[in-house]
Amino acid sequence: MVKKLIIDYDEIQKAMEDITRDSFDYFLDLRTGGVIALSEDILSEVRERITDGDFEDLGDDIEYIEFAEEPDLPYWMEDEIELALEVLLNERSRYVQIPERDSEEAYNIMNEFIKTIGDPVLKEELTVALSGKGAFRKFKNVLLEYPKERKKWHAFNAKAMKNTITEWLVSLGIKPEQICLKKKKGEGRYVRKVELRRVYQEGDN
Repeated sequence: MVKKLIIDYDEIQKAMEDITRDSFDYFLDLRTGGVIALSEDILSEVRERITDGDFEDLGDDIEYIEFAEEPDLPYWMEDEIELALEVLLNERSRYVQIPERDSEEAYNIMNEFIKTIGDPVLKEELTVALSGKGAFRKFKNVLLEYPKERKKWHAFNAKAMKNTITEWLVSLGIKPEQICLKKKKGEGRYVRKVELRRVYQEGDN
């Protein structure tokens, strides 16, 4: 069964490109298409404190889950704890973790971009940047001195990432419908515009 879902490619790209995942982890809501970012500290705390048991039939009654001991966390974290519980208890059925971008694929995309560069000096700098440790960081640092080419890189990378994201979504049985950016007449800024197509799951009324 294929499900059509409105997707924000920019948000998923940001999640995939956070390959360290030392501060946050990211999940896609298969019902709404939204991207959820959860603190690794909160996720670790919740995972540790959920008592062993069968939670498959709890549904929305996550407030009835009891911890082995009360979490020693600030009051303002309660909403995020509740969201983390919902995500972890419904992982794979409603929420799916967004994977990190494959480092080899990212390296290949940067190499492909270098081939499009006409300036021999910049081409050499980028080629050198991709050698050794910290290649991704060095590549981006070089482009900071070349704003025009940096803008081209962002467009080139976004196009490649869109293909990667689409392939991942299709593997989940999702046919993505993109959130578009449309410039308002007479204004220099962009506004987010959802394509006016009904989002539905096949078989729904």
